[in-house]
Amino acid sequence: MASVKQKEGERILARIKEREYVYALAIEGKQRASEEFAEELDRLATYGKSDITFVIGGSLGLSPEVMQRSDAQISFGKLTLPHQLMRLVLTEQIYRCYMINAGSPYHK
Repeated sequence: MASVKQKEGERILARIKEREYVYALAIEGKQRASEEFAEELDRLATYGKSDITFVIGGSLGLSPEVMQRSDAQISFGKLTLPHQLMRLVLTEQIYRCYMINAGSPYHK
């Protein structure tokens, strides 16, 4: 299993460019409220970190090398979700962040 995780990590790292700010989605990451996440994304954009990459690991998690390369780790809870569902949840949360930052009533 470690070799599978390692190989997946190598494939992930090969696609990440040096300038990208990387969020690793990991159970052990920090949980954030939507408002906190929105503020964080806004701050990144303000300070020139507009190339943001979100990495969703496989069922075994992310390799230590991917975790080390990440700039931040984020958790959406202790649940294990299928990739497609996690992508949907992440997309909705990013949209929610933009709506919060725009002062839209979508958030509430």
